[in-house]
Amino acid sequence: MADNQEQIEYWNGDAGSTWVESQDRLDAKLAPISAALLERAAVSAGERVVDVGCGCGDTSIQLAQRGAQVWGIDISEPMLARARQRGSGIDNLAFSHQDAATADFTPDHTLLFSRFGVMFFGDPTAAFANMRRALSADGRLAFVCWQAPRENPWVAIAGRAVQPFLPEPDVQPDPKAPGPFAFADPDYVRGILDEAGYRAIELEPFRTTLHLADTLDDAIAFQGKVGPLSRALSDLEGQQREDALAAARDALAGHVTDRGLDLGAACWVVTARRG
Repeated sequence: MADNQEQIEYWNGDAGSTWVESQDRLDAKLAPISAALLERAAVSAGERVVDVGCGCGDTSIQLAQRGAQVWGIDISEPMLARARQRGSGIDNLAFSHQDAATADFTPDHTLLFSRFGVMFFGDPTAAFANMRRALSADGRLAFVCWQAPRENPWVAIAGRAVQPFLPEPDVQPDPKAPGPFAFADPDYVRGILDEAGYRAIELEPFRTTLHLADTLDDAIAFQGKVGPLSRALSDLEGQQREDALAAARDALAGHVTDRGLDLGAACWVVTARRG
């Protein structure tokens, strides 16, 4: 199995702390997507659920509020600390520091659930095969992942603007490498799940609008700290970074209305059975 150490280090470093600081805003932005996934998962009271990549606990808490017995797992200690704080006093909710790719699961859960938490495995087929061990015979899987960046103006507009400022890579990056958009290709996702033993695999497109910020200044400040744009900008320093931010600002300016900055987002809602 490929190593997840790079992701573990990333989400336990500045990235994890930044997501904790931005937790309220991120949960609010992702609320339409969370609602769609929760509806599709159709969890019932008394079900045992594993929330994979639970982050700061938003979806775990919502699943628990629906009466499920929820186990939220994540590789990020900073985000788990925030999740435990938020979930304090909820008896049917627990969190633990686990890598789902290698966790020692028992087959007594009816639902594997994840909001953008399963695109980061070094060996996704092996990881999903391991997670499948958590499911009972009639268990099911429900997760959401991003479609391609070009289908997601919330990231593509600024991303295109800063591209000319980024250093040329020595090799062309692998679009399926661990990262937010690793599962953009639906055939690739189906292949992973099929090889890992799942059946009745479905990918449903879901499109919505994300409210990124109330003002352009706020949008630039926020995207410079959280998400794919922040990763790109991390390779730049000094004036070059300032020029890239100015280019992103110019690209986004025409999309700001009196309501703020609202841009489209496209995901796959993925469901499957244990098989």
